[in-house]
Amino acid sequence: MDKVYLSYNTIVSAYGLDSASAISQIKQGVSSLKLTDDKNILPNPFYTSRLEDDIIEKAFAQLGPSEKMTQLEQLMAISLSKTIKASDIELNERVGLIISTTKGNIDTLESGNSFSKERAYLSVLGKKLTYFFGFQNDALVLSNACVSGVLAIAIAKRFVEQGKYDHVFVVGGDLVTQFILSGFNAFQALSDEICRPYCKTRTGINIGEVAASAFVTKDVQRLSEEAVEILGEASRNDANHISGPSRTGEGLHRSIQAALAQADLTPDAIDYVSGHGTATLFNDEMEAIAFNRSGLQDTPLNSLKGYFGHTLGASGLLETIIGMHSLHQNILFSNLGFQELGVSEPLNIIQKTTPTTLKTFLKTASGFGGCNTAAIFKKVN
Repeated sequence: MDKVYLSYNTIVSAYGLDSASAISQIKQGVSSLKLTDDKNILPNPFYTSRLEDDIIEKAFAQLGPSEKMTQLEQLMAISLSKTIKASDIELNERVGLIISTTKGNIDTLESGNSFSKERAYLSVLGKKLTYFFGFQNDALVLSNACVSGVLAIAIAKRFVEQGKYDHVFVVGGDLVTQFILSGFNAFQALSDEICRPYCKTRTGINIGEVAASAFVTKDVQRLSEEAVEILGEASRNDANHISGPSRTGEGLHRSIQAALAQADLTPDAIDYVSGHGTATLFNDEMEAIAFNRSGLQDTPLNSLKGYFGHTLGASGLLETIIGMHSLHQNILFSNLGFQELGVSEPLNIIQKTTPTTLKTFLKTASGFGGCNTAAIFKKVN
């Protein structure tokens, strides 16, 4: 079976309009989360990471669009255009597109929005991006809560392995909207500080927005410097609760086990873990239990939520891309803001950005409805 790789990538975030800008700021320990007071979205001030409207509009205008696009579509198009250009391939019938999002164009349902309500349908989002870039196959839209980004990479890998496509582009994104913030606020899960995953003094979650894209291929001639091989991936659902994770970490543990088996690796072969780490009480505790059950309690672990906040359907893809660069640069990025372990099981939290030799990493994600996904990546160059 052909090896499958994750290659060219673009992160569009408050840090800048490319992956290098984000990596540079993360290495310096700079968070993109800012205190925001926007009563059109939430009555009280909140920490979030958002792009300025004029920056989005200017960057999108350079693409020469022929029709009006929503803000999310613009963000995804900006990111995807850069990744397509870097890959330098023709978008023929052997090229697929996967879109990862939790809520898509949910903001078109809000009062005062100029787009039709039908624009909120995920299928319409898929059609708009397919048409904009000229893909010859319909886009697959994955909306499986917060595991969507990692799952999109996994599905792209399977498509290439099975011969459905030679190459697949994956793009993920979600916006900071009134609908999303009000939902997490109703759970009393929003933090009034920058989030601190796995930390005893954490006070909750922050929500951020990005668009991220990557190129999945079997063509070894089209690999970026930071390209990784996708060794194994798996998804399991513990069906515990609509919003609460399994108290035993069952689904995540089984995902990790299955991904390790597919990769033909043991836990001690994993150099570091990029966790989900939302900085909420039940999620962090569940992950700690799952990692211990999986024999990963001593493996260096971080969550990147302190840099971007939780970017929902984009988070898994975004954090995988950062993991790729972490391997390439042989550096472990700190779990920003961590002070003292706040879970019942031991974890090896990365407290300081540290140079070290790296070869493999595990990316995990968990989400509403009990969904869990794990993927293992290996450095190529």
